Amino acid sequence: MTDHTTCHNEGHSEHNSNPFVTSAKATLHCLTGCVIGEVAGLIIAMALGLGIWPTIILATSLAYLSGFTLGLLPVIRDQGKTFMQALKLIWLGEVISIGVMEIAMNATDFYMGGMTAGSLLAPQFWIAMMIAIPAGFVAAWPVNWWLLSRDLKACH
Repeated sequence: MTDHTTCHNEGHSEHNSNPFVTSAKATLHCLTGCVIGEVAGLIIAMALGLGIWPTIILATSLAYLSGFTLGLLPVIRDQGKTFMQALKLIWLGEVISIGVMEIAMNATDFYMGGMTAGSLLAPQFWIAMMIAIPAGFVAAWPVNWWLLSRDLKACH
């Protein structure tokens, strides 16, 4: 990647630390955006009585929307980039990271029965979510480490 600031050349002490710590922080940042969209999508889908595939599509779409928003805003604000410059900087890393995270989270949520719980008040919904969130982190952490080590993901 060229013409941008990455974890490897920003010069911040946080970014010069252990690559596993840096990738964990990047994964946690990505997870925050994914969880916001994922939970919103699941809540909307349950309220509308959507089936499994429409639920997955809605939750994943909102996860990408919120994940990209949380990725773009710091780059625009802190690095003074335009929207398009920021998007060019983060898009590849975010697409891959969010994709892996969403596959793990949706699969876990589906197999744990969270998507079919029928109500937000059902313990099954929240138990599945409590397992899906760490599953998304665990799946995406090595991917983010690899992306950062190859300079394919920008820190933001």
